[in-house]
Amino acid sequence: MRISVAIDGPAGAGKSTIAKLVGEKYNLMYINTGAMYRAVALEATENNLSPEKVDEICNLISSMEMHFEDDDLILNGENIQEKITMPRISSIVSGYASIPEVRSILVKLQRDMSSKFDVIMDGRDIGTVVLKDAKFKFFLTASPEERAERRFKELQERNLECLYEQILQDIIDRDYKDTHRAFDPLKKADDAVEIDSTNLDINGVVNTICEFIEKLK
Repeated sequence: MRISVAIDGPAGAGKSTIAKLVGEKYNLMYINTGAMYRAVALEATENNLSPEKVDEICNLISSMEMHFEDDDLILNGENIQEKITMPRISSIVSGYASIPEVRSILVKLQRDMSSKFDVIMDGRDIGTVVLKDAKFKFFLTASPEERAERRFKELQERNLECLYEQILQDIIDRDYKDTHRAFDPLKKADDAVEIDSTNLDINGVVNTICEFIEKLK
């Protein structure tokens, strides 16, 4: 029987970092579903496709070969991890991720991965849609201000110009879009364990998740 761990939560909650560490501890394949949506947004904009051009975007996805190497997303043979984490992509990804047809295609890809491997996935709809039957589900959150501060420090470390106030507003806007979209909105699964990481460091969150996994194994 395959092991599946689902981690959901809003932008900047630390899902990717936490999922990688938990995945390493339990030898799980880490799948960053948010990166897959970011890749779609990147490719669509590079091909001048706005979110309204649904058929063209779906055709574009069919030509995209995506896989992960050392937690980086490889698209058609190119490592695009740095490109998809730029503020420009962060500000537009919701417009593409909210397209029902796009979500249907990527959800199928994600489910196919989980049927072949022991996985840990993070995203917005993992526990509610992609891995509804997962035994281990977590909802990771933090205050908007804390999430903005983390993102601000991350961009500064990459020597990218940024304003904390703009990052905070972008996160607030993203939260609204993610929780109010008509198709598969961001919400906590009824059987998920909620963890507020506002006052926890990375190790604190990882330990909390691992304690729950050990109890339920």
